[in-house]
Amino acid sequence: MQTEVIFAGFGGQGILLSGKLLAYAALEKGYEVAWVPSYGPEMRGGTAYCSVVISDRVIGSPITKTPQHLVAMNLPSLQKFAPAVKPHGVILINSSLIPGESSGRDDVDELYVPATGIAKGLGSVKVANIVALSAFVARSGIVDFELIEKAVRKEFAKKEKFMPMNMEAIRQGREAAVSA
Repeated sequence: MQTEVIFAGFGGQGILLSGKLLAYAALEKGYEVAWVPSYGPEMRGGTAYCSVVISDRVIGSPITKTPQHLVAMNLPSLQKFAPAVKPHGVILINSSLIPGESSGRDDVDELYVPATGIAKGLGSVKVANIVALSAFVARSGIVDFELIEKAVRKEFAKKEKFMPMNMEAIRQGREAAVSA
């Protein structure tokens, strides 16, 4: 088993953190993992992205041009990466910033989650990435959901004041995926 995920959005949306949290969760499960962030001008408002490769065997290459899944937090990311997603994968679309848009694919599972709207309701758009990540994991089943919760707790262990909002973002993201 090998699965590839691309997380993409504007710089500053926590895209790299989302990928890192998924990578931590997969490592906790005992999988081989590669996490490749994209640095450069993307971090200043352009399309930032990272890829996560999860496998039960040694990973030959951490680079993927045809991911199994996509988490698209903005329209340029959806347009850039959706055509390359393998059939039967999951494409999560942040419907708060990509209203009424689709991937144009009928061979994938499109999941529309208003991640930014949910995050605003929680008090900070900075947790939109956590909402999207938890919704994606809930729909795809890529790792046990509890492992994402554990990864978030570990990541924010020294930032205790952010823990309640992040845990609620996880809960609401999962709920959004289940009700979609």
